[in-house]
Amino acid sequence: MIYRRIIPIEFNHCDPAGIVFYPRYFEMTNSVVENFFDEVLDYSFARMTRERCGVPTVRIEVNFRVPSRLGDKPEFRLEIAGVGRSSARFEVSAWGGAIERLRADVTLVYVNEHGTSDAWPDAVRRRMIAFQQGAAP
Repeated sequence: MIYRRIIPIEFNHCDPAGIVFYPRYFEMTNSVVENFFDEVLDYSFARMTRERCGVPTVRIEVNFRVPSRLGDKPEFRLEIAGVGRSSARFEVSAWGGAIERLRADVTLVYVNEHGTSDAWPDAVRRRMIAFQQGAAP
């Protein structure tokens, strides 16, 4: 399955040339992941904060293909590429029409209240696997 989210490009995302300043894409990518956890996995970052756990990014590789400009409304797409015991790999892309603007390979690790990696909560892992396999979580 694919999770989709449109993020309008605002003035605060852009450099003086009017294109997205590349670090802002990392913020947008994180926003897509955060909303996916809330809307699809029913495990919000706010809940994780209350439970003193989290999902830090441990690896990210990004290809910037085509710039986005002020006023554009790219559609971000998230797919799950793999689910491990304590990690998950996500592919996040941004599209403007039929043109891929950005592709990111993101690995997150679930950490417990001590800041060490731990197994995903069972319900979260089941939802991720169901989503990856194309079933509604």
